[in-house]
Amino acid sequence: MNDTLRRIATILWIPICVSILLQYPSTAQTVRGTDIAVVVHPDTPVTDLSLAEVRKVLLGERQYWTSKLPVVLLIRAPVARERDVVLRVIYQMSEAQFKQYWVAKIFRAEVASPPKIVYSNDVQLELVSAIPGAIAFVDARNVRPGLKVLRVDGHLPGEQGYPLR
Repeated sequence: MNDTLRRIATILWIPICVSILLQYPSTAQTVRGTDIAVVVHPDTPVTDLSLAEVRKVLLGERQYWTSKLPVVLLIRAPVARERDVVLRVIYQMSEAQFKQYWVAKIFRAEVASPPKIVYSNDVQLELVSAIPGAIAFVDARNVRPGLKVLRVDGHLPGEQGYPLR
């Protein structure tokens, strides 16, 4: 009898918990209007990329900025808003598709390694500053002096027509 009551209680609590969770928007929903800046190491010889070019970099199709300067792709860990925007707007993939894409790319030896996963904005910004060729996607409000912010389709974050929101 006790097990039956527990199961019934659990079944009754699930809809209540779900309805409570749906009342509170996620972090990504509460800061939806903030642009995501594309930042690179200051010595990277690029100032403007089209969204299609950004996509090629992220897909590992463009692996070098110059013949001697490799692209070092940094991407936030799952659940970060920056990652959500990059997956939705640039990759146009779900989280599962993203992981599968990079496993297949490595398996076919098309790239040496997947993007480097970064767990905080601070670490990400430090790595971009320290690693020549690094590229990352950060909340535009967190961009630090000394980093190069790339124009995407001719626009900087905050300008009308900027595609990474």
